[in-house]
Amino acid sequence: DDIAALKKQYDDVESVYEHLVVKDIQQACDLLRPIFDKSHGEDGWVSWEESPRIAHNATSTVASAERLKKLTDRPNLLIKVPATDEGIEAFELLIARGISVNVTLMFSLDQVKRVFAAYVRGLKALRASGGAVSRVRAVASLFMSRVDTLVDQQLNEIGTEAALQLRGKAALALGGMAYQHYRDVFEGEAFAELAKFGARSQYLLWASTGTKNPDYSDVLYVENLIAPKTINTLPEATLKAFADHGRIASTLKPRLAEDKKVWDALADIGIDMDGAVGHQLLDEGLDQFAQAFEDLLAAIAQS
Repeated sequence: DDIAALKKQYDDVESVYEHLVVKDIQQACDLLRPIFDKSHGEDGWVSWEESPRIAHNATSTVASAERLKKLTDRPNLLIKVPATDEGIEAFELLIARGISVNVTLMFSLDQVKRVFAAYVRGLKALRASGGAVSRVRAVASLFMSRVDTLVDQQLNEIGTEAALQLRGKAALALGGMAYQHYRDVFEGEAFAELAKFGARSQYLLWASTGTKNPDYSDVLYVENLIAPKTINTLPEATLKAFADHGRIASTLKPRLAEDKKVWDALADIGIDMDGAVGHQLLDEGLDQFAQAFEDLLAAIAQS
């Protein structure tokens, strides 16, 4: 009934989709609002992903984010923007306009560095324009299991003993390198000046944390990525597994030196984590998101 009514109001199916799901987004925001208020904006956020059709258009991404924020009209909404070159450009502009963002589809340390830098520049621009930096938040969603799936294939193809010993370690090494860079940026003197005015660091969010390889622990990307100022989004099966036999400890900080060794070892045998690996996974992720979105729009059109 809702779809039929919206089709009479809007000519294009994407507008029908937006106005159809906005109620769900608003209800989710309202459900988490007490947590948001109690934590003073630290927790209780809901993400709304932008259309994959505009992933390579910064201007359209900014305009869409402003529209979705206005349409939702909730303070605990994160606009989900992919970490393409254009997406990162849009991210900086959105932060400068006081719009909170979840930067997604991140698969490389290079993306992490560029996203954090864009966030800091955006905050500086926001403050320079008289905006309140204390009211804006951002997270950086770094995907884990997909990295190991691709890198393990490459390590198997290389086939040397040194290569095979690195299987199942690339994603955690990426996480460690990303977290070290997080500390360098947000625990350093440069960000301290912004923090005086209430600016918050951009949390790392571990995504794709369900283990795809049955030979690996089913809580591999949960147990080994526990650290302050991080978020882990768990599939239901992984959440149940961790509740059953997961180990809670501060595991990431003590492993940073080892992660650097693994990172260097991957480079030494020819695994291009920031280049070929990151680019391929971003392209594949964009394709998967786009296909899912088009399938959804087709289903709405046919209903």
